[in-house]
Amino acid sequence: MTLALGCLLAAGILLVASPFLWPATTGSVPTKPGIRDRARTHLVQAGLGAVPVPAFLAISIVLGVAGGAFVQAVLGVFALAVVTAIGGILLPSLLVRWRAMSKRRANRTVWPDVVDHLVAAVRSGLALPDSVSSLAQAGPVGTRAAFAEFEREYRATGSFTRSLDQLKDAMADPIADRILETLRMAREVGGSDLTVVLRSLAAWLRQDAAIRQEVEARQSWILNAAKLGVAAPWIILLLLATRPEAALAYNTPAGLAVILGGLVISVVAYRVMLALGKLPQERRWFQ
Repeated sequence: MTLALGCLLAAGILLVASPFLWPATTGSVPTKPGIRDRARTHLVQAGLGAVPVPAFLAISIVLGVAGGAFVQAVLGVFALAVVTAIGGILLPSLLVRWRAMSKRRANRTVWPDVVDHLVAAVRSGLALPDSVSSLAQAGPVGTRAAFAEFEREYRATGSFTRSLDQLKDAMADPIADRILETLRMAREVGGSDLTVVLRSLAAWLRQDAAIRQEVEARQSWILNAAKLGVAAPWIILLLLATRPEAALAYNTPAGLAVILGGLVISVVAYRVMLALGKLPQERRWFQ
């Protein structure tokens, strides 16, 4: 009996550990994008697709080192210099993510108009490639550059699939992925319900955008107050560190522990605040 229970326990442990010991191959299950891929996506969504990821990381490190050295030279508090260096390294990433979220929020109200233009072009008798290319002139202003690039690529290669893939990479938006994959399916398998599907998608996008705008408007003052609550102690700390006696106190082991402990608490509180106020975001399933 003991041997049987031991074998069952070993088998259970082996089954639990098997996904980590023998991960699935890339051909069977799609893997999550890595850090580099996520950074590339954020840069594209922020309109900085021409900036290489290594160059962006180098800029972040230089900015962090420069900020830490400046604080150390002015205030002479080592702990604050370390905190400033960490903040300087993370600041470009935060700005890029904020800009990417702002552009996605702005584009959320644009996609229904894009779908309406596509429906009008398809119903007028244009082929799918020509309908997509027409958005370079008739579509919303914020998306015309990407569709103009699609038009140039399609005229150069004549491949609708390849041009759609490049357009998806240029937009890096889950809603754009859904629209373009719908067009790809209609191109490959045909069907007479394309306009019906696109109209239903446009109606759903408008409803989703309206709900998100209402929720974000209600949450905005709470999130801003929470951000101010996180930033206020550090502003006061910087003001106190300008006094020589405070700088001497913060350079002690106890002062170092207070500053680093405050950094940990601030980071945890900020992440919890973002998690509580974050609305579910669509993922890019068709990369």
